[in-house]
This record gives sequence, structure tokens and C-alpha cells, in this order.
Amino acid sequence: MKMFIIFAIPCVVGILIFVFSFVLRGNKSKKFVEPTDAEVQFQLGTCYDKGLGVKQDFCEAAKWYRKAAEQGHAEAQYNLGVAYHYGQGAPQDDVEAVKWYRKAAEQGVLDAQYNLGLSYANGEGVEQSYEEALKIFRKLAEKGHVEAICSLGTHYEYGMGVSQNYDESAEWYRKAAELGHAVAQFNLGVYYEHHDKPKNMTEAVKWYQKAAEQGEMHAQFNLACCYLKGDGVPENLDEADKYFRLSASQGYPQAVELVEELDAEE
Repeated sequence: MKMFIIFAIPCVVGILIFVFSFVLRGNKSKKFVEPTDAEVQFQLGTCYDKGLGVKQDFCEAAKWYRKAAEQGHAEAQYNLGVAYHYGQGAPQDDVEAVKWYRKAAEQGVLDAQYNLGLSYANGEGVEQSYEEALKIFRKLAEKGHVEAICSLGTHYEYGMGVSQNYDESAEWYRKAAELGHAVAQFNLGVYYEHHDKPKNMTEAVKWYQKAAEQGEMHAQFNLACCYLKGDGVPENLDEADKYFRLSASQGYPQAVELVEELDAEE
């Protein structure tokens, strides 16, 4: 259910020139004067975060994000929150993460609003409240935020703050799946295999295939099982082997174990 997205605008030419002049050349004849413009600070943070024109350095990225965030730069506030959540360039601290998510969310950064919703859902940095999480996710879903749409499906699937309802969860997963969300596509496949009455393996395979093609390792494993058993698709051992190995290459434990057994038998 977690999904934290770093907001990063590609560094504009002027910022790259700035970085090149003062960071890469290290011109000793001039003192480095730290920029005070929030957008420039944010762009410098982005450059360090992504390793654009400079060596990747999360501590430097967080430093510049903080400078911009303290001046009210919304995207920098969001990125600083992410840094605190993951402990990447800043101490791991979900309370601080929520503080900065909230500031960015209040300025309309949708991903910050989403991460704030996740924080409420998971009880990270705030007291757990499915009610608050759902309120946020519903507002974002109305704006077409695909992660929030998928999260609503998860809440209905597991009865988190709402009555468990597989059919309702499938409707939310379908909306996200049709927008290309791989996890939603996988979850919709699971619905057709395990919760639809009667189960519909043709539809299950269809959505597993879409998710698998995007690299979703659970979908790859389930699709391999379908090919192995000829369930919803003609039996095809080569395709089964292919998808088991794709799933294993991403570290999915069941796939890793199965592939190791297959290789040991050869």
C-alpha cells in the first residue's frame, strides 16, 4: 500500500550552469555564495538527489530541500518529508515527515496529500485513523490520483475503516487498473480468481498479464501458475518457466524457491 514519490523537476539549464560553475569547477578565486532563492535551492536539492551534474548526495539534497522548504517552497517541503520518512539524508523520523507533508499538502501538492493519507492509514507519525485516510483518498480520487484510487480498493478489500466489500474493492481497482496501475491490475486479477462468483480465470489472466508486463512480480508468479496449470489460458510450460524466472529475478520468495528446485532437477 505504501507508495512515496519524490517530486523532482528536471534541472533547468541555468541551474546546471550554476552547479557546474560553483560546484564542479570549485573556482578558488571566488567564494561560493549560497543562493537564497527558494526555487534555486530546490533545484540544487534535486540535482544532488538525482545526481544531475553532481555526485549523488542525499545529505546535500536534504540540506537544500530544507532551505527551500523553510521559505515555503511546496515541492521542497514534500521532498524533505520523504527524506525524513526513509531516513535518506535526514534522520528517520515519521513525525517530521508528517509535519512537512502537511505543509506541502496545504499548498496543494497532491502526492504530499497522498502520503499524509498513508501516514494516517499506517499510524506513522500520527495516530492511526482510517477515517482521516479515507477522507484524503476520496478527495484525491475525485482528482484522478491513481495511487489514492488503488488505496481505496485496498481499504474495501480488507475492511479498513469501511465494511469489507470485495465487489466495491474491485470497482476501485478497476479504475486504477484502467489507468495503467500495475498493483491495481494484479489485485483485480486476484479478485477474479478468488472473490468473483463464479471465478473468472479468463479475466484474471488478462489482468495478471497486464501487470506482469509492467514487472509486477506477484502477477508474474500468478501468471506462471496459470500457464503451468492451463487455468484461464492454454497450458504452456515455456511461458510458465519464463514468468517464474522473471518473478524470481525480482526476489519473490515463492518464485525463487521454485526456480531453485527446477534448476536442481536439471
